[in-house]
Amino acid sequence: MEIYIIIPAHNEEHFISKTLESLVSQTLLPKKIVVVNDHSTDNTADIVNEFANKYHFISIVNTSSSKDHMPGSKVINAFYQGYDTLDTKYDIICKFDADLIFPSNYLEKIASHFKEQDTTGMVGGFCYIEKNQKWVLENLTNKDHIRGALKAYRKACFKDINGLQPAMGWDTIDELLARYHHWDIKTDVSLKVKHLKPTGNTYNPKAKYKQGEAFYRMRYGFWITLIASCKLAFLKKRPKFILDYLIGFNRAKKSKKSYLVSKDEGKFIRKLRWQKMKAKLLG
Repeated sequence: MEIYIIIPAHNEEHFISKTLESLVSQTLLPKKIVVVNDHSTDNTADIVNEFANKYHFISIVNTSSSKDHMPGSKVINAFYQGYDTLDTKYDIICKFDADLIFPSNYLEKIASHFKEQDTTGMVGGFCYIEKNQKWVLENLTNKDHIRGALKAYRKACFKDINGLQPAMGWDTIDELLARYHHWDIKTDVSLKVKHLKPTGNTYNPKAKYKQGEAFYRMRYGFWITLIASCKLAFLKKRPKFILDYLIGFNRAKKSKKSYLVSKDEGKFIRKLRWQKMKAKLLG
């Protein structure tokens, strides 16, 4: 299977070489890797150019979207800067972060999962962070969710969900819409990816209400938003985030922010969320 990888990168000089080294050492090499150097002010571009000079399947796109590291919109806008340089001959399209170290069989394993089941639309492993000189699971989500740092999509699934939304919550919307279109999500616990820079470390403080806004735009409704806010704040060990999320939700509702999904998709999403919560309570 032909694998294309797009890596948005903003000031990643300390990590990008490790990410690329792990990808050029794969047992199944990707057909193309595009690194989008997005407004970096460090040596990110120089490092990527060194790899591009050495490996024919690596290229770099230099772009400038925003100085602010706003979750969602910045990274997806950068992703599409890279996507627009590619042809459509891929079987699998990946959006990877620039601060990851992949096990050498990562691409081979995800390709095998796509081959095994035609209804598999997305595949991914799990992010691990270093704590006390040990690599432990970065436990911010359910085990059936693929982190935004390491998304891999079958081409047909990627088209069905109309690509990625340039908004906070894009890495949840994609999976919800994939399920709406009858695609399966496959996670592989054996694929342990080292995440060198823990999630959210560089987010702009101005983004603190964005998560609640995302819940609104995904048509969660108040009660699912409240439950999701409590859960996420608990996982991040930041109880005060609950209020931030609810304020963001209320602000989006009052200002009538545009929805990211249709009414039918929203109805499906709410039903799916309630089903999963009930299953956990009964399980």
